[in-house]
Amino acid sequence: MKLLVATRSAGKAREIRSLLEGLPFELLFPADRLLDRLPAEEELESGDTYVENAVLKARYFAERTGGALPTVADDSGIEVDALGGAPGVHSARWAGAGAKDADQDERNNAKLVAALRDVPERGRTARYRCVVAYLDRLDATPEIVEAVCEGRVVLEPRGSGGFGYDPYFFSPELGMTFGEAPPAAKHRVSHRGRAFRALAEMLLRRGM
Repeated sequence: MKLLVATRSAGKAREIRSLLEGLPFELLFPADRLLDRLPAEEELESGDTYVENAVLKARYFAERTGGALPTVADDSGIEVDALGGAPGVHSARWAGAGAKDADQDERNNAKLVAALRDVPERGRTARYRCVVAYLDRLDATPEIVEAVCEGRVVLEPRGSGGFGYDPYFFSPELGMTFGEAPPAAKHRVSHRGRAFRALAEMLLRRGM
C-alpha cells in the first residue's frame, strides 16, 4: 500500500520510516512526489488544536496530489503542566518562526528552560501528545488517532538523539530522556510510536 506522509520534517520522516519498517506500506514524502514547498504551507498549522492542524496538513497534501494517494499527517507537541499546557499546539514555533530545524529546536528549548527555571522538579510534569489524521481519499472524513507519553522536563539537556524537545523530556518508563534513548526504546513508549502503531494496526485489520 502506498502512503503519502505529509511532512517535510526530517526528524518526523526518520521516525515514521522506522516505526513502519517491515510493514506492507510504501512510504512516500512530498519530495518523492516532486511537490515543491509553496507559500501556502506556512499557514498549515494555523489551527487551534492538534486535530485541526493534522487534518489541514493531510488534506493539503492530498489535494496537491489530486487525491491520488492515501495520505497521513501528524501534529504533535509537548504540554507542560506548570505552564498551563503550553507550548502545546504551538510547540514547533514556540520561540517564534523563521529558524530552521536545529536552530529552531535550540530556541524553543531555551524558552522552555527559562520558563521552568524556578519550578522544582516535581512540578515539571509534562507529556508529549501526537494526533494522526488519515485520509484514504480526498473526499473522505479524516480518521483520527491520538496518543500521549507522560514524563517531565529536565533543565539540562541529556543526550543528542531525537529532535525537538527530546533532550529535555525525561521518560520514567525508560529512566532516561528521549535524547538519551536508543531509537527502538524511544519508539516503544513515545507518543508518535504509539499513534503510528495504532494507525498501522487499523489499516492492517482492513487488509489495506
